[in-house]
Amino acid sequence: MKKVYGTAAEALEGVLFDGMTIAAGGFGLCGIPEILLEAIKQAGTQNLTFASNNAGVDDFGIGILLQTKQVKKMMSSYVGENAEFMRQYLSGELELEFNPQGTLAERMRAGGAGIPGFYTKTGVGTQIAEGKEHKDFNGETYILEEGIFADLAIVKAWKADETGNLVFRKTARNFNAPAATCGKICVAEVEEIVPAGSLDPDAIHLPGIYVHRLIQGEHEKRIEQRTVRQKEEA
Repeated sequence: MKKVYGTAAEALEGVLFDGMTIAAGGFGLCGIPEILLEAIKQAGTQNLTFASNNAGVDDFGIGILLQTKQVKKMMSSYVGENAEFMRQYLSGELELEFNPQGTLAERMRAGGAGIPGFYTKTGVGTQIAEGKEHKDFNGETYILEEGIFADLAIVKAWKADETGNLVFRKTARNFNAPAATCGKICVAEVEEIVPAGSLDPDAIHLPGIYVHRLIQGEHEKRIEQRTVRQKEEA
């Protein structure tokens, strides 16, 4: 099976459709599939639902799709740092399904494992629990959360081999691994593609069986919040 494609547009050909659900990796600006997001913007796909930790910032990440009004709904755990997200949500232009961070990660992982739902204590007694099934286990109340089954997963990794085995770099692993597993099709963008067999099997973070298409590209190295120490007087 051919997995390596020349461009993001080629890798997404025949995959995108209006109204689809997309699981996206990344945390803040770390490890986000920026090239694939730009390709989705250029494709003009509409009414998208994104399952993602956040929506990037106004001019980067999913934020660029908010600017073009291509996103209908966000399933997220953190919605700060994006003024357009806030504006659209408060004006009723954007739906938001708010998830505790660990719950969102587990919903993705559950979907990837074929698990339709699970019980968790996180969110009990809060707005998160409204409208959800409650059940007691050993005298403690839990709520039912559903697994996420996305039409497409888009992720960013550091290195891949030609069969799709992925290696993430440090904290850029974040939501990428669970997001990759819960999509019917997973497209990954990487900094480097190496020949099959050249990766140490013990160093592979995501097996290639989850990855259907691959692209290699140049990525920005943005810093979301730059913090520096005050210069000391001599």
